[in-house]
Amino acid sequence: MSGTIIETENNYEVAFPFNPRMVDAIKRIPGRYFKSTSKSWVVPKTSRKELEAFSNRYGIGYAEKQAPENYAAIPPLPELTIDIPMKYTLFPFQKNGVAYALEKKRMIIGDQMGLGKTITAIATLVGAEVKGEDVFPCLVIAPSSMKHNWKKEWEDASYKKALVLSDNCRKNFHLYYEAGMGDVFITNFESLKKYFVRKIEKPSAGRKMTLKDVEFHPTINFFKSIIVDESHRVKSTATQQTKFTKGIAQGKKYILLLTGTPVVNNPKDLVSQLGICDRFTDFGGYKNYMMRYCGGSNGATNLKELNYRLNLTCFFRRDKEKVLTDLPPKTRQVVLCDISTRHEYNEALHSLQEYLRKYKEATDAQIAKSMRGEVMVRIGVLKNISARGKMKEVCEFVNDLIENEEKLIMFAYLREIMAQMKEHYPDAVFITGAESDDQKENAKHDFQKCKVCDVRFEKHAAKNINGHEFVPSDTKLIVCNYRSAGVGHTLTASSRVAFIEIPWTAADCDQCEDRAHRMSQQDNVTCTYFLGRDTIDEWLYDIVRTKRDIADTVTGTETHIEEQIIDKMWNLFNQEK
Repeated sequence: MSGTIIETENNYEVAFPFNPRMVDAIKRIPGRYFKSTSKSWVVPKTSRKELEAFSNRYGIGYAEKQAPENYAAIPPLPELTIDIPMKYTLFPFQKNGVAYALEKKRMIIGDQMGLGKTITAIATLVGAEVKGEDVFPCLVIAPSSMKHNWKKEWEDASYKKALVLSDNCRKNFHLYYEAGMGDVFITNFESLKKYFVRKIEKPSAGRKMTLKDVEFHPTINFFKSIIVDESHRVKSTATQQTKFTKGIAQGKKYILLLTGTPVVNNPKDLVSQLGICDRFTDFGGYKNYMMRYCGGSNGATNLKELNYRLNLTCFFRRDKEKVLTDLPPKTRQVVLCDISTRHEYNEALHSLQEYLRKYKEATDAQIAKSMRGEVMVRIGVLKNISARGKMKEVCEFVNDLIENEEKLIMFAYLREIMAQMKEHYPDAVFITGAESDDQKENAKHDFQKCKVCDVRFEKHAAKNINGHEFVPSDTKLIVCNYRSAGVGHTLTASSRVAFIEIPWTAADCDQCEDRAHRMSQQDNVTCTYFLGRDTIDEWLYDIVRTKRDIADTVTGTETHIEEQIIDKMWNLFNQEK
């Protein structure tokens, strides 16, 4: 027998070693096509006679018809039975996730965004060390926008030291570990080639590059565990970044993939992720996985069985509504961004420093008051430059949410930022000072009237009580000016709020957050603040955070806040000097 024929629900899949005569023969069968993902030929059942003749001629036999789906109720996640030294108190559902990850070791953490996949992964590796397993040093591969956030999370939640890889330490980062200066090393997908690939052999003509063509630096063996954040970004088996990630992960005892969107289109999206985790043996091998779960006209078969087997072997996912009792009503998170406008920012900052010194030297009260106003204008310029420099990373965040079929309320202030959001997201709706009252109400109604999950699979028109046809709204993004939409609007269709720019006061922040955090909200509300790293954003956020509980800040005037900001910056510059 020189191949096999597998009968599926709608067709036959024919696999055989490459033979020019057999290829020419099967090409003459009506309706056939080649399926590159499984390296097999698909023949419709209407061409059964032609296929039988082909089978008889070349001695290809029929494999057994696929068995019916085999699945059962997914068992609950295990309980955590060890104490893990963390600065962060894990929620009960996070402890369950850690217990499962400690048991499976190579797996995908697929929790919905906002449930703390990062903390779960960190606690897993710290817990593994408690159990006596060799898991450090650890390599974290993350989107560029999240590198510094990962460093902050490691150091805020655990007692481990984290280091973002840079050109300064690309050849000697192992010395930082030996000196006790780094347990965790963080890089982005785009830098894998620079840091870890020695050379790539050029494939022969007509052949695509494979992992066998890549020669890695021996330093990849330095890492004992690996975390891949937003692993859906390496779902394509064809990209270099996927191949590099898989090559670096090979042989690691702990491989943790984090993604809120493990499957975007169909089960083929899991192929590279399961490959990185080295989990195909749990599914009968690659070919069996492709035949069993990626067949049919939509490339998706036996999905209930696949979900069951994933959960048994290497995957879990919890949605907010399932763990709501564990969550506080509102959580805040910070994303530190490397701004793309750094040179412009530094020039403006230097100018402000010089002006502040003049302000402090002013003796006349009227002059000092006038100069204080100018200082606030210049601080506004810094905020503007930082906001423009964050847009690439903001858009990456928004794209991930939209891809995950989640809704988002985004707050900003500057017209230039609003214009960029309109350019990037033409399907979004807006509540700013530029819209009429009717337009604002229509935007709010379009965002509110239908949750994404209600219409994701129902794109057909429906009829309302008056008999008129309408198409349910699938608006995922509403962009608001925090002056125009900070009060008086209910936007509970989303439990995600994000800020490109930070309002001046805690009261403004709270008012914006509470557009989603209202009585009709059923979910925990996650509030994300994008801060330019080493910019005015961090200083302003610190003021807002530390003064949130003080009544005269929550309900006070902007003048009081302005004086605090100016004094804080003056003290900061004096310290730097």
